[in-house]
Amino acid sequence: MSGSVLSILKPAPHIARVADNEVDPLYRRLRWQIFFGIFFGYAAYYLVRKNFALAIPDLMDEYGYSRGQLGLVLSAISLAYGVSKFVMGAVSDRSNPRIFLPLGLILSASVMLFMGFVPWATSSIAIMFVLLFICGWFQGMGWPPSGRTMVHWWSQQERGRIVSVWNCAHNVGGGLPPLLFLLGVAWFHDWRSAFYMPAFCAIIVAVIAYLLMRDTPQSVGLPPVEEYKNDYPKDYSAKDEVELTAKEIFNRYILPNKLLWYIAFANVFVYLLRYGVLDWSPTYLKEVKHFTLDKSSWAYFLYEYAGIPGTLLAGWMSDKVFRGNRGATGVLFMGLVTVATLVFWLAPADKPGVSMACMIVIGFLIYGPVMLIGLHALELVSKKAAGTAAGFTGLFGYLGGSVAASAIVGFTVDHYGWNGGFIILVGGGVAAVLLLILTMISEKKHKERLALVEV
Repeated sequence: MSGSVLSILKPAPHIARVADNEVDPLYRRLRWQIFFGIFFGYAAYYLVRKNFALAIPDLMDEYGYSRGQLGLVLSAISLAYGVSKFVMGAVSDRSNPRIFLPLGLILSASVMLFMGFVPWATSSIAIMFVLLFICGWFQGMGWPPSGRTMVHWWSQQERGRIVSVWNCAHNVGGGLPPLLFLLGVAWFHDWRSAFYMPAFCAIIVAVIAYLLMRDTPQSVGLPPVEEYKNDYPKDYSAKDEVELTAKEIFNRYILPNKLLWYIAFANVFVYLLRYGVLDWSPTYLKEVKHFTLDKSSWAYFLYEYAGIPGTLLAGWMSDKVFRGNRGATGVLFMGLVTVATLVFWLAPADKPGVSMACMIVIGFLIYGPVMLIGLHALELVSKKAAGTAAGFTGLFGYLGGSVAASAIVGFTVDHYGWNGGFIILVGGGVAAVLLLILTMISEKKHKERLALVEV
């Protein structure tokens, strides 16, 4: 980014501390306000991230594109997002999230408005690929500033609950495009409303997010959250409040962190299954299960919204049942997701209730591991490196898993049918379980070594 842009995005300066009797009420009010800002702000990113999948059946009918071609187009947004989340993660660690998050949302929505109102934008595979790549790049400006905000405003002991609740933004935003699509078709009789209806809503939310969000507590005259909650991580010092350079973040917290590498590879297969089902369910349900547009749209919606209680359950179980062991919780949830995907594949077409139930079960279970890997990444590094760590795991999830879910699954279905596509998805579920088991074992050994050193 240019120097002028970076100067606009730079972190807000610290200001004089407020009186002691004002700290608690101001902290309480701003934490609620900021949480709503990052929750709905990030949810709106999902309005304009995967809405292209809803247009795939109409693009096939109107232009004669194949599943493989449109899968390749769909992979562009994941390819760009994976790289951007990593790059923007490093930028966001040195930026003001109040500006960073809404700006990326408006830019993403602008691309979708263009695709919705300019027929040339969907006239070729190459044009759509470029436009979705641009949209995907702007999408990378959502997660990192949200992660940075959470680690600055909520202490370590609160973070498991707050991240699990915030992670439901995936589902709140992701479930709305099919309903907005149905509304657009009813109002305008235009399948391109899959692009512009979510985009208009995203821009409105971006403005609201800007009004609600703030940078660090110190930027509004408050002490660090560790001091406010008396919850200090081990070896915490004043250095933990110093902004780091990108080189310091990578050399100190990212590259030598073996556990971070493990969960990054596990994320590849979690995302393969997550987006493999989500991206192709409208087409699969129409072609194989003979669902109508409204039924497949509701299945898409229920997949996303079932993830809300599932994510909350995963957060609670990882804290209370598995005592902070994120890997063990992930193993349980991914094992069940794999079974549900198998049933979804093999369910007969004359049992639509079974297919609908499988969509709900998969959605309920898959977002727990997604959330836990993001949370685990935040916990493995300093809060000043949180955005970069989140971007690092996202890089693997999107470049490996989501791109494979879009492009590889699409071409596989073209050549080997839906059975070939589901073999890839089920195999990905098994691989995710195995890698999460490896993560769990490695973390246990790591903690045992630390305990011996302390003794």
